[in-house]
This record gives sequence, structure tokens and C-alpha cells, in this order.
Amino acid sequence: FQLGSTAIGIQTSEGVCLAVEKRITSPLMEPSSIEKIVEIDSHIGCAMSGLIADAKTLIDKARVETQNHWFTYNETMTVESVTQAVSNLALQFGEEDADPGAMSRPFGVALLFGGVDEKGPQLFHMDPSGTFVQCDARAIGSASEGAQSSLQEVYHKSMTLKEAIKSSLVILKQVMEEKLNATNIEVTAAPP
Repeated sequence: FQLGSTAIGIQTSEGVCLAVEKRITSPLMEPSSIEKIVEIDSHIGCAMSGLIADAKTLIDKARVETQNHWFTYNETMTVESVTQAVSNLALQFGEEDADPGAMSRPFGVALLFGGVDEKGPQLFHMDPSGTFVQCDARAIGSASEGAQSSLQEVYHKSMTLKEAIKSSLVILKQVMEEKLNATNIEVTAAPP
């Protein structure tokens, strides 16, 4: 989503890193209350950019899916399967006979799903239409164009998780309007 805060995801052989800009629009806002990266399951995280209320609906769907999968099959869900389940919900908007939980409009949020499953570290990007693709590195949000071109310059297949975290912070520092500090960014990493 082009107006949301910038988020970056990088997949390495050692794991996946997600980094997000937190926009503090008022000194009266409590920075810790702005959640831009959430845990879907113990092995999957999700970074968001766009309408956070819309993201919450999709996140809840993802969490329910992972728990149902665990109870039914006694195994964790793959990152791709979680992304697919959320995509299916996002694609239902506007359908006459869709389930009662479906939206009448598209979700106004882009998501980065990152995690480690039996296939190793995985990163998926889902746009507001529900379309999703697997990525090595991806930037979403208002500064995504500049961040994506910087990612293309620094990313390489042999990158370590530590390098990925550092690169994502350096890129966020370049593209953010505010000066980068401990309260206006959020970073997480999922090692195998």
C-alpha cells in the first residue's frame, strides 16, 4: 500500500528479517502501542503497511488458520500456506455469496509474511488485492520504490541474517522522513 509506513523483509539462508518504520504522528502517542510487526505463529511473523484495522482482520484470519492446522494435523503450517489462506480472504471482497466476514471493498494493506518452515526461511509479499509472491527481499509502503532499489543493490544470496538486519536498518534510515531512533522502528528476525 503506497501511503503506509515503509517495511522491509529480507530472506537469508540463516532466517528472515522484518524491519518497519513506526510513524509517530504526535508527541502524545505512545510508540510502544504502534504494532507494525506481529507474530502469526511461533515460526511466522508479519510486517504490515497501510490500514492497520484492515491488517488486524487478516492477521486474525492467519492466526486462526495456523491454530486450526496445528489441532487438525499436529504440525505447523508453512509460510506459503498461511499467506494463501490470507490471500483467499482478501480475494473475497465484493462477492454476493461470500461468507458474512467478507469485506465489501478490498483490504487497504500490504503484508510481508516471513518465517522458517520445513522448506527453510521463506518471505512472501501480499498486496491489497490478495495477490502474493515469494521474494528474496522486498520493500512495501510509501518509500518502497527507493527502498526496493537499495535492496537490489545490497542483497546477495549468501547474506547473513546479521547483514540483513543491518542492511534493512541502513535502508530505512535512508528513506525515512524522521530521524531513525529506538522508538520509531521495529525489527524482528526468525532464525531456523
